[in-house]
Amino acid sequence: MWYSYISIGHDGENAVLARVTTDAASPWFAGHFPEDPILPGIAQINMVTETIARVLKKNLSLQSVARIKFKKLVRPGDILDIHAMAGKKENHYSFSITSMEEDVCSGRLVLAPKKEQ
Repeated sequence: MWYSYISIGHDGENAVLARVTTDAASPWFAGHFPEDPILPGIAQINMVTETIARVLKKNLSLQSVARIKFKKLVRPGDILDIHAMAGKKENHYSFSITSMEEDVCSGRLVLAPKKEQ
């Protein structure tokens, strides 16, 4: 895996919480960009999706995104805090990623159960 969990869980209500660190050897960094590595936005959204699925113990995939805002670059080894809150509709989540209390990324996700093949 290209990131590691430092902690992961939920708050007993509707929130998913995790602290992760990114692996400098990740192919995401090698391809984006070799001389100035940053974590692409799609990788951040994928990390949130996988974290929600893991905490909820569901096989979920990303269906759609809305109101995504990227505010800070993520570098190899950065520690990120993920906070995702269930919305009023099933499988709808609002989320934020922060690093050292600075906003990194936020938005809304709609997840769907993965179809069996």
